[in-house]
Amino acid sequence: MQTKLKSLLSGNVLERNFHQGEAFEEAELSKLSSKFLYAHRGRYFFSEVENPSKRFDLGEEIMGNQAKFLKPNELVDAIIFNEKVASISLPIKTSLKVTEAPPGVKGDSAQGGTKIVTLETGAQVSVPLFVEEGDTIEVNTETGEYTRRVE
Repeated sequence: MQTKLKSLLSGNVLERNFHQGEAFEEAELSKLSSKFLYAHRGRYFFSEVENPSKRFDLGEEIMGNQAKFLKPNELVDAIIFNEKVASISLPIKTSLKVTEAPPGVKGDSAQGGTKIVTLETGAQVSVPLFVEEGDTIEVNTETGEYTRRVE
């Protein structure tokens, strides 16, 4: 059976073949409630919720695409492996404010048109034409797709 394995510490993906009946040890993971503080020069800084003086940081290579949906003071789960923070887990959906939105062109809506907007975190997302600057939208952090406008 061919599989893809992802290193929890480096983020590297490798392909490996396993034979039927072959066993391997399951990784022991734990979660730690954490708060995102800020980003600086490709590093993302967090603190433990229970003990704000305990801080840690992760590089953008580990954060991947989810980094563009992080807001300061947002609560996340840190994934712990071998007593080290291996990654973070964001909520599947998050609400973000639209900071830049081009006007919808009249007549584009017949086909359910979309446009690209910029969110408060700097992320760019494709949204329906009715979304305007200042609106708050919900985004799926796993796919990076618009899910709905928040009232």
